Amino acid sequence: MATHREVGVGDFVLLDKIDLDHFMKNLEMRFRNGYIYTYIGEVCVSVNPYRMMNIYDKDHVHQYKDRELFENPPHIFAIADASHKVMRQQRRDTCIVISGESGSGKTEASKIIMKYIAEVTNQGGRSEIERVKNVLIQSNDVLEAFGNAKTNRNDNSSRFGKYMDIHFDFKGDPIGGHINKYLLEKSRVIYQQEGERNFHCFYQLLMGSPDELLKRLSLTRSPDNYFFVKQGRSANVDSVNDRMDFKKVENSLKSLQFSKEEIDSLWRVVGAIMHLGNVEFSTDEDKVVIPDSRLMNTIANLLKVTREELTEALCERVIAAHGDVMRKEHTKTEALYGRDALAKAIYDRLFTWIVDRINSAIAVTDTGYNKKYDSSLIGVLDIYGFEIFDNNSFEQFCINYCNEKLQQLFIELVLKQEQEEYTREGIEWQNIEFFNNKIICDLVEAPHKGIIAILDEACLNVGKVTDEMLLEAMDEKLKGHKHYTSRQLKSTDKDLRHKVDFKITHYAGNVVYYINGFMDKNKDSLFQDFKRLLYKSSDANISKMWPEGAQHITEVTKRPLTAGTLFKNSMSELVKNLQNKEPHYVRCIKPNEIKSPSNFDFERVKHQVSYLGLVENVRVRRAGFAYRQRYDRFLKRYKMISPSTWPSFRNGSDRDGTKQIMDEYRFADDVKYGHKKIFIRSPKTLFALENKRNERMFYVVTVIQKSWRGYKARQEYKRMKAAFAIMNYYRCYKMRSYIDKLETKFRSAKQMKDYGKSIKWPAPPLPLRKTVHTLRKMFNYWRAYMILRKIPKKEWPQLKLKITAASILNKKRVSFGLERKWEGNYLSQPSENTSYSIYNESVNNLRNTQHFKEVLFSSFVTKFNKFNKCAERVLLVTDKCIFKLDKDRFKNMKEGVELSAVTGISVSAGPDQLVVIHCAGGNDLVVSLHSTRGEDKIGELIALLFNKYADIKGELQVNISKVLMCSLGGKRRQISIQVSSEIKSATFRKDGANIIYNLPPDHAILENGNSHIKDY
Repeated sequence: MATHREVGVGDFVLLDKIDLDHFMKNLEMRFRNGYIYTYIGEVCVSVNPYRMMNIYDKDHVHQYKDRELFENPPHIFAIADASHKVMRQQRRDTCIVISGESGSGKTEASKIIMKYIAEVTNQGGRSEIERVKNVLIQSNDVLEAFGNAKTNRNDNSSRFGKYMDIHFDFKGDPIGGHINKYLLEKSRVIYQQEGERNFHCFYQLLMGSPDELLKRLSLTRSPDNYFFVKQGRSANVDSVNDRMDFKKVENSLKSLQFSKEEIDSLWRVVGAIMHLGNVEFSTDEDKVVIPDSRLMNTIANLLKVTREELTEALCERVIAAHGDVMRKEHTKTEALYGRDALAKAIYDRLFTWIVDRINSAIAVTDTGYNKKYDSSLIGVLDIYGFEIFDNNSFEQFCINYCNEKLQQLFIELVLKQEQEEYTREGIEWQNIEFFNNKIICDLVEAPHKGIIAILDEACLNVGKVTDEMLLEAMDEKLKGHKHYTSRQLKSTDKDLRHKVDFKITHYAGNVVYYINGFMDKNKDSLFQDFKRLLYKSSDANISKMWPEGAQHITEVTKRPLTAGTLFKNSMSELVKNLQNKEPHYVRCIKPNEIKSPSNFDFERVKHQVSYLGLVENVRVRRAGFAYRQRYDRFLKRYKMISPSTWPSFRNGSDRDGTKQIMDEYRFADDVKYGHKKIFIRSPKTLFALENKRNERMFYVVTVIQKSWRGYKARQEYKRMKAAFAIMNYYRCYKMRSYIDKLETKFRSAKQMKDYGKSIKWPAPPLPLRKTVHTLRKMFNYWRAYMILRKIPKKEWPQLKLKITAASILNKKRVSFGLERKWEGNYLSQPSENTSYSIYNESVNNLRNTQHFKEVLFSSFVTKFNKFNKCAERVLLVTDKCIFKLDKDRFKNMKEGVELSAVTGISVSAGPDQLVVIHCAGGNDLVVSLHSTRGEDKIGELIALLFNKYADIKGELQVNISKVLMCSLGGKRRQISIQVSSEIKSATFRKDGANIIYNLPPDHAILENGNSHIKDY
């Protein structure tokens, strides 16, 4: 019992009160809340949900793998795992018996069990194991197509019994298997009740096969064209997709190693049976003839026999007696009987052949495996459920007899298991009253006086014995049996028809059987002519299905056993086989007759619970004790609720630890101690233990989480520490290697002409990428020193400025005064300014008021303003501001522009001295520099402003272009540069909304070796 949300009681054994009402209440409560599985000890009760449920995915498989039944909510996976675990760990054969009436979900349960076994095996991924798993899974599609049909109670009813043995190797992986089939309902081939269908394969072939195959088989899409498949008038079923199922069957046949020829033979036989149902007989001068020769040609071609021999076999038969051979013509009734018998026999042989082919695909072929693992297997029994139809015939009689045998086996094995356990554990056994259906089994199978014996005797008698005479013989021999009656024996029972019905009181209820057809179906006779005909088929696959056809006409053969006796013998073998295995049970319940996922028909379910003996099963299982468990498992589960046993008990055996817990909580009066197990009498005691465990679980979980997290953190810390040590060592190694490589490359850099500039630096390792930037910087400093060491230090500041100018203007401007000495404050020199003393005095006064430290640059300029006027001014650049001074008195004209307010500089690409100093506020400074010696001062001014701006704010934007843009008075204007012969010095003039900067002729541009005037 894991700590999960529970509805009702997950195990009926734990009910406070064991009776039918409480059982039903718990079952209904769980069904309505979506819980379709409930335990009775180790028996799983499954209620058909009639809907898809998301409880069979891989997560659920993982949840139940290698777990005990009580650790998780009830589930069919737990039963499959328990069976697989016993087989794998104890090397004992096990079986899973799935029982219940038609429509209760037995077939789906068997597929779910197969899916679970496939999921939990072959963890090593061996291809042969995977192949066997696929064959086991995909055989279901083929067997369902040819062995299942729609009935009025179930859209996918198994019309045959199936027992599959799955062989496993020592690791618990499937290595092969074998399928046994029981009593295919072959009468369905020729007749279906209203609302029912023939076997699925007929409709899959008509609806899903390609047109080319239908044409080869001379078939059409409509089932109404074929007598054998249209009688039930229910060809289309909402829950069945025949088209998709045909594709699945085709793929499965290929996976099961059916050859292309075998698949072709299979569908030809199915097609031939449909055509055979359309064969009609007429009489011509008292002779039976078949008027439709074209139809006979089609059937003969499909079965690969001659039309003449097929017609003869259908219209007459050969009789051999005392060495003489004679032909006897059929009557029309005999011909129809022969046709139907042939159709049933062909389909039965085809189904047997399919099962044999599947068995050959999954057989354990290796002799070593066969010897070593012959006892390591799981048997899965999926057999027809108890059936009560409006018209119950020989098939229902056999099916219900089968269910009686399985019910008897269930009772015997459960009682046997309980008795053995109590004896083994030294616990006193308490007898439980329950219905033993052995009396019903004897009614059917008892020698000489059972129904099958009476039926065989009637079939063996010489002369005309009818079904009515058979019923009279049964009445005579079985009168007085409390589970058998007929209208002749009980005239007051109006449910029975006179001389045609008899009733058996089965464990599941009363069933009325219709006697007509019992003898023919029991004889299951087929004229030898048909066997010889099909044996001579040119199709080798069809011929193999009829080996007895090889006998000569005159050869005397032993009378074959009847169908009833064969089925009785097969049931005896099956029961004997199951008795030698460790059994596990799935008891399937049908909740309603309308296939509704929400309807719970209380009376219908109550009837099934009663006849399955589930309440008695609870009583037997409980036998005075609601719970039993091995001491080691009990102590492992409940040791946390006692300080003396937690975290581990060291003061004795597991039995002593268990007794310590029960004594501590004063439960000693409600338990018994066996040799290896503890037995708890009341469910309340178990629930009290569970509650204590759940309360304690939060603490235990916290301790486990704390310990685990601590362990994980310590392990992670150790791994990280080791990783960092490795990383550090490797990083040091890579750095040393890189430095050694650099040392080798730059060893001769000092002797090189460019001092190592041409040496390519190797790609650095990741840890050294930032360091390499510093190394490159150091190298550049060293290289600069090596170059500059020949130059006097007093010239380094000017050199730095020129380098700055070159980096900005090189290859972008014709010249920028690189070849001359840069003076900076030109107006302080007599050569540039005759009034230099007045200038120096004015600058000193300005320094005192504006508090700048030094003058960086000064020059006479021609300025152009927002009023389109030119004026001669002095441009003074200091370490703080840019000033405009009067040309004569050198007085400050306006507040200076702070260097931080400068947004950029624009100059042309030519030799002119035009400069636009862009300022914040939309009023740029547009000037043309003057020089008495015609020197270019542009490079010097740009370098000074650029370096100073970098110290204050960052990189200054410098724009070099033929056409310059400026902003005067907040308006964007364009400055075009032109050369004019009419002027002697550079000046500005307005040109509409734009500005023209005029240059004298000495600023002409040389092109192609010729001097001429050209617009910029």
